[in-house]
Amino acid sequence: MALVLRATTNMMLRHFTQPSMSFLPSSPTALLRSTAGISIRCAASSSGDGGNKVSARLSQVNQLLREAEERASSNDGLPAPKITLDHVTVSFARSGGPGGQNVNKLNTKVDMRFNVKNAYWLSDRIKERILQMEKNRINKDGELVISSTRTRTQKGNIEDALEKLQAIIDAASYVPPPPSEEQKKKIAKMAAIGEQKRLKSKKVLSDKKAFRRTRDSWD
Repeated sequence: MALVLRATTNMMLRHFTQPSMSFLPSSPTALLRSTAGISIRCAASSSGDGGNKVSARLSQVNQLLREAEERASSNDGLPAPKITLDHVTVSFARSGGPGGQNVNKLNTKVDMRFNVKNAYWLSDRIKERILQMEKNRINKDGELVISSTRTRTQKGNIEDALEKLQAIIDAASYVPPPPSEEQKKKIAKMAAIGEQKRLKSKKVLSDKKAFRRTRDSWD
């Protein structure tokens, strides 16, 4: 039961801490709620210490919630930067894609290279996010390489590659809105219940070991 609650809590927290390419914001700042964090404490941990003890797991949940609120509050609400041909290097090769008699004869395949680290027009947060999201497609020179053979023309493939790069920038620019007060309470409740289950299981195991030691002393 505790593992299920922990997995559910983790899934809810990821929604507020990790951007998604399939869910882009309309106005993240419009969803900003009060920045007052909710303190998550476990009733089961209050015995003998005045209720001041908070487990490392609950502290981590509190920290993640605070970070989500800080990211949303620091977001300026500006639209994602737009990439143009001036920001990339384009090369062409023979395409094996659609084209009929032109296949393997005309240089319609587009290889577009975007140097993320040298992109002065992007903020450090966006650049770091791109480097993290697309680390498997960035070469040793720090270039994000995008290829396109979608159309029969160079122009069409250039536009397609630019759209792919823009989608990556849009995803990296997205700042998830902070959880609402209702969502924070739900996360807090689930985290506290999971912690109670963990402490209860730990106590049962401790009592079992203590009983075994006592029984061994009878011999």
